[in-house]
Amino acid sequence: MPVTIVTGGTFGLGQTIAIDLARRGHKVVAFGLRNAQVSSMAEGFESILAEIESSGLSDSIDVLDVDVSDESAVQAVVEHTVQKHGTVDGLVNNAAIGPLGTVLTTEPAMFDRILAVNVRGTYLCCRHVIPHMAKAGGGSIVNIGSGAGYGKPNMAAYASSKGAIQALTMAMAYDHFADRIRVNLAIPGGGGIVSGMSIGRFNGDEALFKSRNISGTVAGRPVDGHDLGNAVAFLLSDEAATISGTVIDVGCFFHQGGPLGRK
Repeated sequence: MPVTIVTGGTFGLGQTIAIDLARRGHKVVAFGLRNAQVSSMAEGFESILAEIESSGLSDSIDVLDVDVSDESAVQAVVEHTVQKHGTVDGLVNNAAIGPLGTVLTTEPAMFDRILAVNVRGTYLCCRHVIPHMAKAGGGSIVNIGSGAGYGKPNMAAYASSKGAIQALTMAMAYDHFADRIRVNLAIPGGGGIVSGMSIGRFNGDEALFKSRNISGTVAGRPVDGHDLGNAVAFLLSDEAATISGTVIDVGCFFHQGGPLGRK
């Protein structure tokens, strides 16, 4: 059974990814913070713990309260995973915060926090997981990006962090090619994704969030966590053994909908 760490895996899209991977036979270590973070409606682990119990997956998923920007805590997660399961085959870097704002309305402390979670967190997890993957003869890392990584209005800090994640993904794909470690980026595009971060940006008003003119996807609906989870599972699997340094846009167009509006 593959062993996979999912950051930000205790709520929202990350929770769906973690549960879906466990259902596919992965041993999953999912971590996040119990307290609601800025721009997010998530609080506590009640949702994922209830889903684990109802799905009969208690032997397949560990849920840990960990700050992804804390190096000692990240190192402890990796050590816990290796001690319990003997290896780390996959890493899904999903943890992120995404408050809205321009460079004028985003305070320096908030800018630093966004980069600490979104970029430093990804860096730290990779830094501590890659040696184990290399020693084992390979592995797969999937970073979760955003169409904002190409630049979007009123998302200066978040866009900066996701642009950095795309560049980091490609750099690591080069750096660890010889170690047989694949590094790819999955973007949940198309807009309209109902998640803790998305609703949090609208102060919890789900109706207001859904009322926007979004393009969704070619399927005629917005992306959900299962759509993203399917792409992540593929990139983690042996079926993607030759794929590295690739962007999979799980939605439509890199800019989360491009110029298209709802008809």
